[in-house]
Amino acid sequence: MPDRTISDDSSYKALSRIALYVLLLALTVLGIDIFSLYDGFNKGLTGYFLSLDRSGVKFRVLILLAPFILTAVGYLINEKAKLLRKSDATEKKLWQRTVELERVNEQLNRENSERKKAEDLLTRQAFYDSLTNLPNRALFIDRLYSSLERRKRYPNYTFAILFLDLDRFKVINDGLGHMIGDQLLIMLAQRLKQHVRSLDTIARFGGDEFAVLMEDIKDISVVYDIAERFHGEMRSPFSIFGREIFTTMSIGIVTSTTADYTRPEELLRDADTAMYYAKERGKACHVTFDSTMHAKATAALWVETELRRALKQNNFVVYYQPIISVEENKITGFEALVRWQHAERGIITPSEFITVAEETGLIIPLGESVIRESCRQLKEWQTQFPSCRGLTVSVNVSSKVFYQPDFFDFVKNILEENGLEGRCLRLEIVERTLIENPEPTAALIKRFEELNVHFDIDDFGTGYSALNYLRHFPIKGLKIDGSFINALTFDKNNAAIVRTIIALGRDLGLDVIAEGIEKIEQLNVFTGMKGEYAQGFYLSRPMDSKAAGNYLSSNSVVPWKEIFPAGSSQHLTLNE
Repeated sequence: MPDRTISDDSSYKALSRIALYVLLLALTVLGIDIFSLYDGFNKGLTGYFLSLDRSGVKFRVLILLAPFILTAVGYLINEKAKLLRKSDATEKKLWQRTVELERVNEQLNRENSERKKAEDLLTRQAFYDSLTNLPNRALFIDRLYSSLERRKRYPNYTFAILFLDLDRFKVINDGLGHMIGDQLLIMLAQRLKQHVRSLDTIARFGGDEFAVLMEDIKDISVVYDIAERFHGEMRSPFSIFGREIFTTMSIGIVTSTTADYTRPEELLRDADTAMYYAKERGKACHVTFDSTMHAKATAALWVETELRRALKQNNFVVYYQPIISVEENKITGFEALVRWQHAERGIITPSEFITVAEETGLIIPLGESVIRESCRQLKEWQTQFPSCRGLTVSVNVSSKVFYQPDFFDFVKNILEENGLEGRCLRLEIVERTLIENPEPTAALIKRFEELNVHFDIDDFGTGYSALNYLRHFPIKGLKIDGSFINALTFDKNNAAIVRTIIALGRDLGLDVIAEGIEKIEQLNVFTGMKGEYAQGFYLSRPMDSKAAGNYLSSNSVVPWKEIFPAGSSQHLTLNE
């Protein structure tokens, strides 16, 4: 606030008093003049003013004019006082206005400072990650866009993106808590920053995903060297709150020379695709993107879109492949196999869409629809052909379907709706389902004993092959994977494995079913090993419900050699 240098009220008050005194003096002199004039009238005015016995003419004129002069002087002094007062009031107002403006200016400066801080904070929040203080996705994309523009101007300019994702981070978060998970991300960011160049950008995209933009690459080996350094950092444990935590990361790499990229999203898409390929290869590695990956990703997206449409339009049908008792020479049941009736491509087999269905969760409604239709169809056959009441239907159940909270109730309701006995339904699960969650799996399978529904192990021998679970799980049968059957006639090791599985099943009281019997020689070897049940193209290819119903109309004990002649053309229309 400025110092006040203007005069106070005493200045113009003093002048006003002086003016008053002068006027009083003028009045006094005027009185003297009046008295003198009175005296002069008595003696004659001319004589009075021209008399030499007085002080002279000048004095008398001065005395006569003095009141007027003093009055004028007083008036001037008073006007000066008024001007001084007005000036002082103006200066006072000006000073007050100045003080006011200074106060407003200080407030504006303070607001500007606060606004600048707020803008800086908003900028940091908009472009930096609050946890790791690394640039975020928005800033990364902005810099990536600049790199793309630079490449347009300078075609020889090359850059690369490394897309990083921690392996099994969810296990750490769920098992140890989000606080430790956050601290792990902070420490990881600090480690990664040590290995990137000053011109490069490392950003956190969210969760456990990070990305590195490497500018001005002269040699692609520099990119791989950085990736190896990142992997090397993960070999050392992270010490957090007294715990040592080990983890790894999967890295997807894409360079600007891979394709004619025009948008940052295209590069990030391909880097992300490469990262998932790294995870599929076993994690803790890095994979460089190539065009075939994009083609596969595009195909998978097409399958997902078409799958969703097909589920809404109910474009799936169930085919049935007979399961034969080679000892009794009869059909004992069918395996239900789903087929997709596509409007343009015709019949599509599971090998082309099951993986996508598993990844997207669409396997849940699809798997449930297969169980529902299989049970309905089997009950229809049993009603239509009373002699076939002993037939069973086997349905492969995905672990995602199996672990649905209402799966037991779902199966129970399906059996009750169709009036189907539980023993007629056999559910097939793979070994991995048993091993990954043994306790809840065992409890659920045991619960199904209430319904008399049996479980078989599908593709036995190709998974974990942990035989210990056979003692703890109420399993009814083992299905030998077709890869063993395929080499049964020429590989002694495969033959020994099949023989062992058959003996194991017999000793444990389990049914043993051979999948993939495609040749008479395979069937003969399997039969010679005292194998019980078989299915495969040699015996019959999968058929629709109408074709299967036609064969079941023969009699209750169906000689498979008669109704399914090997090589019969009517069974060669589909692939399993």
